Order: sequence, then C-alpha cells, then structure tokens
Amino acid sequence: MSNLVVNNKGRGAQSDPPNRFEAHHEVQDPEYLEYCRNEGEEAGSNRTRFHLSDPKSIVNKVNSPDVGMSYSMNPYQGCEHGCVYCYARNSHEYWGYNAGTDFEKNILVKQRAAALLEKKLRSRSWQPETIVLSGNTDCYQPAEKKFKLTRACLGIFLKYRHPVGIITKNALILRDMDLLKQLQEMRLIKVYISLTTLDEDTRRKLEPRTATIKKRLQTITTLSQAGIPVTAMIAPIIPGINSHEILPLAKAAKEAGATDIAYTVVRLNGAIAGIFKTWIEQTMPEKAARVLSLTSQCHGGQLNDSRFGIRNKGEGPVADQIKQLIKIARQKYFPDPRPYTMNRDLYHERRTHHTRNEGDQLELFA
Repeated sequence: MSNLVVNNKGRGAQSDPPNRFEAHHEVQDPEYLEYCRNEGEEAGSNRTRFHLSDPKSIVNKVNSPDVGMSYSMNPYQGCEHGCVYCYARNSHEYWGYNAGTDFEKNILVKQRAAALLEKKLRSRSWQPETIVLSGNTDCYQPAEKKFKLTRACLGIFLKYRHPVGIITKNALILRDMDLLKQLQEMRLIKVYISLTTLDEDTRRKLEPRTATIKKRLQTITTLSQAGIPVTAMIAPIIPGINSHEILPLAKAAKEAGATDIAYTVVRLNGAIAGIFKTWIEQTMPEKAARVLSLTSQCHGGQLNDSRFGIRNKGEGPVADQIKQLIKIARQKYFPDPRPYTMNRDLYHERRTHHTRNEGDQLELFA
C-alpha cells in the first residue's frame, strides 16, 4: 500500500510506501492534508537532508551476472535525482527509510569514502579490477557539489594509477575534467552517460533533478573530445514511454561522440512497483495501463523480475522487439565499436613505489 504525499514538487516519487523492515510507518491523515491545502500550509518539509555516514568499507564486490562490473562503490546512499524507476530505491529500506520520497530527501554521505578507497587499494591482497563509481546511486548527484567525495575518490584512483569507471546522468562530471584527463592519459577511465529520452517533458517527469538532455549530450561531446571513451546508456527502456526513441537516441549519442551504446529494460522490483504505478497514474494517466501491461509482458507477466540472466533485458515479444531495435541501432550508428582495455599494470608499479618510499606499518596487517 502506498501513502500519497503532498508538497512533492520537483520530486520523482509521489508516494511513501511503508518500509518492509519496520513494524510501524507513518500514515498521513487525509483531513489534515486537506486542511493544509486550504490554509496554504506545508504538510511536511520538501528539503533534502544530508546524514553523515561512517561505513567500514566502500568497495563492493558485484556478484550479479547481469551487471558488467566486478566492483562498485557509492559515495552516497539515496539520490536526489529522483528517477522514479530507480532500482536502488529498495536499498534505502536497509537504513530505516522508505523507498519513496525518503530515498530522494534523505541522503547518506559516506564522509570517509576517499580514505576507505585508499585503504582498499593499499591492501596487499587487492588485485586491480575496474571499480565503477555509481553502481547504485549517482556519484555526481547534487550532493557532490557540496561534499566533493567523488572528486576526492578520483584523486585516489589517480594517485594509485588504478582503473575506474563512472556511470552518471549529471553534467557535474565536467567539473573534474582536470583529473579525468590525467586518468585518460594512462588509459584508466571510461564513462557511461545515461540517456533516457530526447523529450524534455518526459525527462522532467521521469528524472526531475537530473541534467537536461542538451547538457548530457554536451557532456558526451566534451568528454569525447578529450579522448575519454563514453558509452551512452539507453537505460532503462520503458515500453510505451521511451521505447520508440531507441534509434533517435542512438543517433544523437553517435553525433555527440559516444563510442557505443548499452541498454536495459525497466524492472520494478520490491517497493518500486507501487511507487511507479502511483507515479504514472498521476503524471501519465492516459498511458498508465498500456505501459504497465507492456512492462509486465517483458517479465513473465509480472512487474517484478529477479531472474538472473533475464531480468535486465526481459523476454517475450516486447523485449525481443526492443532487442532488435538496439541491434539495428548498433549496426547503423556503431558498426565498429572501438575496443578499450583498461590499464592495470600501472597500479602495481605505483603500489610498489608507494609502499617502498612512503611506508606504513599498518600495511603489514592489510
């Protein structure tokens, strides 16, 4: 059951589902909400709150066979971007928040992210594998302007000459071009820019606090001109909302300078199904039934899909049609994607030099 909220302008989720791990949850009184509307008062704060977090580790092993990465790290938990379809929403429940507006309004800031990353890279047992920033929540979300944790982590990657990938939909990444260029010179960086739609009205509804499409395309161009390889993530594809844009999106990505495209089909696991249903019924009521039906057709008749090897691409006629459109887009705009291999050798050289010259007694116990 989802509880509708008010004063949610500029947010993605339009509901606050109960946290599955909590015995109690807040229920808003319709009479009180009506009173607030009539009096012009706020029923609750729409401000974003930042909570300093102190985890013991920052680098996560990714065991899913559906994700093209071995390790990820997330300087922030929760994301102000507010993408209504975001699979990371469910993870916010582990921290005592709900997957709806709490995910967008309560951001956990892992203040020691850079120090924890350095500890990991200095460990004698660590073997260099590409670590991807934003395996869960966007490392360049608005909080990064204030806390600069992503920039600090890039500095650590550069210090240890270690390969790093970045997934984002925010033009804020261009702030760190000085570090990105240095990483690129050693073949240590690859960027993935999310490109969901070319229609600004759709973008504002789906991803309310993200960079505009124009800025994202400009970001791809700026990165590409600096020699940094960029893959455009046409993800997620939501049947009935942006599935008709696959070829135009691929064309725009190619013209902007992307070297390749990738895609996923939306899946609405856990609390996200209810959040998405409430959202689409309010924002796109004329499309709601069709979009939900087409999405369920990609996942065995359900909105929820946890099957490894299937869940990210779906199955059935609708998913097959999407797959074929992606194949056509690649053949037309990316017929010969340039291979790009991250450089792992420099990391060994840097770690050996660092240990020998700077030393650290704690290294003996790493």
